[in-house]
Amino acid sequence: MRVISHVVMGGLVAGFVVATTPLQAQQNERLAKAVAEMERLDALRSGLAATFEQTGAPADQAAFGQVCKPVGLAMQQGAKEHGWIARQVAVKFRNPANQADAEAVRLMQQFQRDTSLRGMMLRTTMDGRSGIRYVRRITVERSCLACHSEMNKRPEFIKQNYPLDRAFGFRAGELRGLYSVFIPDAGR
Repeated sequence: MRVISHVVMGGLVAGFVVATTPLQAQQNERLAKAVAEMERLDALRSGLAATFEQTGAPADQAAFGQVCKPVGLAMQQGAKEHGWIARQVAVKFRNPANQADAEAVRLMQQFQRDTSLRGMMLRTTMDGRSGIRYVRRITVERSCLACHSEMNKRPEFIKQNYPLDRAFGFRAGELRGLYSVFIPDAGR
């Protein structure tokens, strides 16, 4: 695939992609699905977080199960359905399984430098397979601060379940992490 230009605006990939083969056209379609799915997941996260904030529910294990967990489960279901490798990644992670790999760390640095950057794609390899990686910003919302603000204000269930937690010290509007989707090349 030869990407002449790409921009991610308003959650949509806009640009000029020259597809020279049917396999490349299929890859473009798979990328568009991944972008749409990450936008759907972020809208789900934001909507669930807003509901949590509006109801005044306590930041406890039950709230986690109603706000954060459904997003992660939906991401894994989408990955399984489409043959992607998908996960949420962060430098300041709560779950060690979400620790950003070296490439994601570099990408996060770009997102931190350019706060208007919403998503980005690149050609890369993962686990020995070539493909496209799409990453999308996860922004801290005010409701996220119930669990992600100061270290000493974290809910008890987080302190107990995540003793190596690093996902605190955030302010609303900051970069929390990235949704990361790897789309293996079609037909390989």
